[in-house]
Amino acid sequence: MRRVAIWGYVLFALAAGAMLPFQVGINAVLAGALGSPVRAALVSFVVGTLALLVLVLLVARGLPEGEKVAQAPWWVWAGGLLGAFYVFGSIVAGPRLGAVAFVALILAGQAVASLLVDHFGWVGFEEQPISAGRVVGLALLAAGVVLVRLF
Repeated sequence: MRRVAIWGYVLFALAAGAMLPFQVGINAVLAGALGSPVRAALVSFVVGTLALLVLVLLVARGLPEGEKVAQAPWWVWAGGLLGAFYVFGSIVAGPRLGAVAFVALILAGQAVASLLVDHFGWVGFEEQPISAGRVVGLALLAAGVVLVRLF
């Protein structure tokens, strides 16, 4: 991928990441209003599903053919379950840890999992072996999580 073209993706990823603390706080307040973190997660997913349905109809111009859906690997259906786990977990843990500590822990978990995903080439990623530089980077991230949580 050309260096110029990557900047759009970098900015998009930063914007998506910036939404995380807002989503956690909004969903936690919603859980209080609805009396349950599970109800709040459900409402969050229903609203998100409706937004994505509109986006699919506008951008993708319709739903995929059944044959294409049937050809997908069995494990791709776990994505929604993982998203539900994340949203529910953020509603429960986020307000108790605080936004900075929660996001730092989320980033640390993502970084460790990403290291393994890259190393083994899981879920469609190309294999990229674990290196000393990557391990040092994760150690620095872990140290940052500790500092954020302590101070």
